[in-house]
Amino acid sequence: MAHFQDSPFIIDVKAGETKAICRCGKTNNPPFCDGSHRGTEFTPERVTFDEDKKAAICGCGKSEKFPFCDGTHRK
Repeated sequence: MAHFQDSPFIIDVKAGETKAICRCGKTNNPPFCDGSHRGTEFTPERVTFDEDKKAAICGCGKSEKFPFCDGTHRK
């Protein structure tokens, strides 16, 4: 079952931290990759953040700026 949602995941990140963001929708730990994509064409999106902040991570899987939310879920 896909773990997409119609709103972004808001996460706290630290400067220098790298996160693997799920793009396949199969993870059991959204929005983070847990390896559930193995055997598919998907690869996680690795993002390193340059500052401490709250980040809006795409929940619908359709953002053109993936892994970041661009408001696509509203359409």
